[in-house]
Amino acid sequence: MTSATKGEVRIEHDLLGDREIPASAYWGVHTLRAVENFPITLRPVGLWPELVRALALVKHAAAQTNYELGLLDQAKAKTIIAACREIAGGALHDQFVVDQIQGGAGTSTNMNANEVIANRALELAGRPRGDYAFLHPIDDVNMGQSTNDVYPTAVRLAARFAIVDLIAAMEELKRAFAAKSDEFRDLLKVGRTQLQDAVPMTLGQEFSTFAVMLGEDQQRLHEAGALIEEINLGATAIGTGINSHPGYAPLVCKHLVALSGVQVKTAENLVEATQDCGAFVQLSGVLKRIAVKLSKTCNDLRLLSSGPRAGLGEINLPAVQAGSSIMPGKINPVIPEVVNQVAFEVIGNDMTVTMAAEGGQLQLNAFEPVIAYSLFRSIPHLRQACIVLARQCVVGITANRARLEETVRHTIGIVTALNPYIGYAKSSALAMEAHASGRGVVELVLEKGWLTKDELDRILSPENLTEPRPPVKG
Repeated sequence: MTSATKGEVRIEHDLLGDREIPASAYWGVHTLRAVENFPITLRPVGLWPELVRALALVKHAAAQTNYELGLLDQAKAKTIIAACREIAGGALHDQFVVDQIQGGAGTSTNMNANEVIANRALELAGRPRGDYAFLHPIDDVNMGQSTNDVYPTAVRLAARFAIVDLIAAMEELKRAFAAKSDEFRDLLKVGRTQLQDAVPMTLGQEFSTFAVMLGEDQQRLHEAGALIEEINLGATAIGTGINSHPGYAPLVCKHLVALSGVQVKTAENLVEATQDCGAFVQLSGVLKRIAVKLSKTCNDLRLLSSGPRAGLGEINLPAVQAGSSIMPGKINPVIPEVVNQVAFEVIGNDMTVTMAAEGGQLQLNAFEPVIAYSLFRSIPHLRQACIVLARQCVVGITANRARLEETVRHTIGIVTALNPYIGYAKSSALAMEAHASGRGVVELVLEKGWLTKDELDRILSPENLTEPRPPVKG
């Protein structure tokens, strides 16, 4: 690849021939061809700040390593590292212009990074952009590397950065549910199984489950995050390490840990690590798990708040916008609805990751760009969904106390609590009679003389109805 400046453009050359590049661009001919070849999502890599930062950190670690191994002279290493620091800090992200989905296993993204870093390094050295005879994108910036180890390492590192933010958002939502659980701890309600009345519980117990589920999924996400910390940097093309120094892999890993703060570690078998996408499948599966359970939670919130008069109406979601263009006064559960839709997207993304990982052949998986595209949509969308659900919905939920009391008073489910005292046969007959007549269970028991009022008060106390304890007659 060579370059020559001509007015408002510079001429760059690759194996396919000469092309004009805008003189102001930090990217070069390889990036230009990728932009022309892959107008798929129309969303450039530069819109993924975590990935651009990760790429810059990988290139920084590589330059530092190659300098220490005596392969890259000090002046070149210094300017490459300076350029990488700027990019990792947020500069020039608009120069990462290749599409997020691309053929070539991420080669276009790697070349885009090489060219932007090289041209910024040239500027820092007082040289014009495109002066590749002085500092070359491939020979110098990409020294000892291949797309096949740079790109997956950067994707793993970027995913690790993004996971931290998702866990923090889940923690915020978990705390919001836990606060509501505490607020509603003494409010009795009717539990339901298969949408039919079951035994009583407290509204606090119901909300505590939402918090517990989030906590469990945070743990699974920590575990998946640990798996993607294994990298193949130093593998070069297929894992054999061709064209890299024998000391390169351990040293570049050491520098990447120091630069990123992530405890990445070099895989034991780089040939295996270069072709295996199992860690991405695992991570995507955990994201799907989070999405499924979060969606189920939102289904529950929509059901519990349904009505307000013709539905369950046990809780009130905060009104955040008018619900209809034709029905005055209508309020819809729009926040749970939008979280449901994020969940549907994440579940679909997981299928994409699954098929892309399965589609790999022999020593390389060519489909890591769509894996990255799917993960870097799922993670931030889930993060935002948790934040929006917590702030726009959960913190403002109130209980409809009158409705809760009414349903508990009339539920047939409390018959279950009477089983140890009057037996299953009498309890079944009582439930059928109450259902057929519309009369209350307590009223019928007293009428039949099966239990006294004091006995019923003890049996049907909130503690007996919602906590494990042995029945005590009399």
